[in-house]
Amino acid sequence: MKLIQKNDIENSVNRVYLQLENGVVSGVIPENIRPIFEAYKASEQFESKAGTTFINQWMENAELHTAIIIQAGEGNLKHTQKAGKAAVQAIKAHKFESVDIDLTNVDEFENKYDVVRVLTEAISLSAYKFDTYKSVVKKALATKIGFVFEESSWLVKAFEEGSRLGEATNLAKRLVNEPANVMLPEAIAVEAALVGQKNGFEVKILHDAEIEALNMPAYLAVAKASENRPRLIVMEYKGNPDESDEILGLVGKGLSFDTGGYSLKPATSMMAMKSDMGGAAAVIGAMAAIAGQNLKINVTAVVAACENMISGGAYRPGDIINSRGGKTIFIKSTDAEGRLTLIDAIDYIIKDLKVKRVVDVATLTGAQIVALGGSVTGAVSNNDAFWSMMESASEITGEKVWRMPLFEEIIETIKHKEADLTNAVREAGMITAGAFIGEFVGETPWIHLDIAGPSWTEKPLGLTSYGATGAGVRNLYFLAKSFE
Repeated sequence: MKLIQKNDIENSVNRVYLQLENGVVSGVIPENIRPIFEAYKASEQFESKAGTTFINQWMENAELHTAIIIQAGEGNLKHTQKAGKAAVQAIKAHKFESVDIDLTNVDEFENKYDVVRVLTEAISLSAYKFDTYKSVVKKALATKIGFVFEESSWLVKAFEEGSRLGEATNLAKRLVNEPANVMLPEAIAVEAALVGQKNGFEVKILHDAEIEALNMPAYLAVAKASENRPRLIVMEYKGNPDESDEILGLVGKGLSFDTGGYSLKPATSMMAMKSDMGGAAAVIGAMAAIAGQNLKINVTAVVAACENMISGGAYRPGDIINSRGGKTIFIKSTDAEGRLTLIDAIDYIIKDLKVKRVVDVATLTGAQIVALGGSVTGAVSNNDAFWSMMESASEITGEKVWRMPLFEEIIETIKHKEADLTNAVREAGMITAGAFIGEFVGETPWIHLDIAGPSWTEKPLGLTSYGATGAGVRNLYFLAKSFE
C-alpha cells in the first residue's frame, strides 16, 4: 500500500469511496455515476449499514472503469473495520491489478485520523492469507493499493501508523501459522533478530549454557525433553534514552509446539498446538510496531522459546522442581508448562533487566476459552492504574479484554502441601494460572493476558478468515504508546 498525490487519481481506473451515515463521501464520485448512485440510495435496495457496497462499471477510452462506494456507518472503529474488510472483498472479487482509495474529502469526517488509521489497518489485515505451502496459489490480492489524500501531515501519520500496525499484526499471524516443524525455537529467535534489524531494536539470543548460567530451572525442565533446544530471546528498544531507567517489560509465551508432555493432550487438542507461541508472536509483532513507529519509550521483551515434548529425560507429573524466583513447584500436570517458562522469564526481566512494569501474554489455558470464548482476552492484574491503561488501549483497538478477580481465596488454592506451589488447579483455571505467575512479580505493576481463545480461529472472526489472528499486538502497541 502506498500514498499517492491527489492529481494522480485522474488516471485511476478503479476507485473506492467511503460514505458516512450523514451523507459525507470521501473523494468525489464521478459525475457519470452520481445520478445512478443517488437513485440507488432512494430505492428499497439501499442499505446504510457499514460494509454495504455499491459497485458501478463503465467503459471510457476503451478501458473498463469501476467505482465502489462502501458504507462506513458512523465512521467509528467497528464500522470502519467493516468498511475496510468490504473493500478487500470487493477488490478480490474483481481481481483488480491496481485500485485507488479516494480519501481526498476525508477532512470532513469528524474522527478523520482514526478513520484513516483503522481503514488502512483493516485493509492490511483482511488482505492477509497464509498459503506459503500451496503448490498452486490463486491470484493474490492486488498489491498496488493507493490511498489518495490531500497533502496533510496528519493524514500521512495516520496512514503510516495503520500500515505499520497491519504489517506487525500480519507478522505475528505468519509466525503462528507456520508449521511447528518450521517454526522451531531457533527459528523464532532468527525471526526476532530479523525483525530487530529491520525496525531498529537490539536482539540477543541465548543458548543452553547461557540459559543455565542465568538459573532458569523451571524453563529448562519444560525444554529438556526436546531435541530442538530452547532459545531465550531478549529484545531491547531504547526510544527514550533520557528516561533510561523507565522500562516497560513484555514477556511472551513461546512454546513452538506443546504435546502436553506426559500429561498428553488428546489428538484433536494437539492439532492447533503450533499456535502455542501466540504470545511470543504478539510480543515480537508489538516490538516491530513500537520501534518502527519510533515511540518515545523504552521497552524490553523476553521470550523463553522451547518445545514441550516427551522423552526418557522429560519431567513428570509428581516431580518437584525449582524456579528462578526460588519457590519450589509440584508438577501436577506437565501440560501446565507455559506458566513454568513464563515465571523464569518474568523473574529475569524484573530483577536483571530492571523493567518497571511488566505484561505477559500467553495462550495459557483452555479455561480462558470456556469462560470468555474466542473473542475476549482474559486477564489478571495487581495494579489498578496499569490495568486502566490496558483497558484504554483495548478501546482504541477493539481487541476486548476482561479482568478476572484475583481474590486471596483463589490464590490460596495454588499452594501445595509438598512444595511452595502447584502448577495446576482444576477450579478457576484461568485465574489460578495467572495467580501462579503473579507469585513471581513481587510489587512490580503487572498484567497477565491469556489469549488462548482470541489467538486462533477456525472460522471468520473479525478481520481474520482462518488461523492466527495476531491477538495482542495492537493492544501492546497502544499500551506502550500511552507511556510516551
